[in-house]
Amino acid sequence: MDTGEDLVGRWRSLATCYNAIACHLDRALGEAHGLTMSEFETLDRLVSAGCEKRRMQELAGDMYLSQSALSRTVARLEKAGLVERGMCESDRRGVFVNITAAGRTRHAEAHRTHLAVLAGHLAGAPEPATA
Repeated sequence: MDTGEDLVGRWRSLATCYNAIACHLDRALGEAHGLTMSEFETLDRLVSAGCEKRRMQELAGDMYLSQSALSRTVARLEKAGLVERGMCESDRRGVFVNITAAGRTRHAEAHRTHLAVLAGHLAGAPEPATA
């Protein structure tokens, strides 16, 4: 059985690993593609959804960002021409996000960088235990 000290040590190790990867991703994506990690993750979620558009609320639920942080992220992507926002016709409170052709191109380019950074940090790392 794990002691409190063991659990805290494992948590700190996990947090240290995450922070190292997140910093490397942010730096590599920014330098090579002009994207933050959150901007890339937003584009990646849109691409991987395999549909034309997604509701902001659904996107926020899938991500680690708050609704307001996602809104700011989407605003930056929209300003760069990588996504478009639109209102839901049936529910005027709903906002959809749609990735543009330029967004798909930027995502495809950045995806290679993203995978390279992850491989550099996680290659040979043990698979996480499942509950």
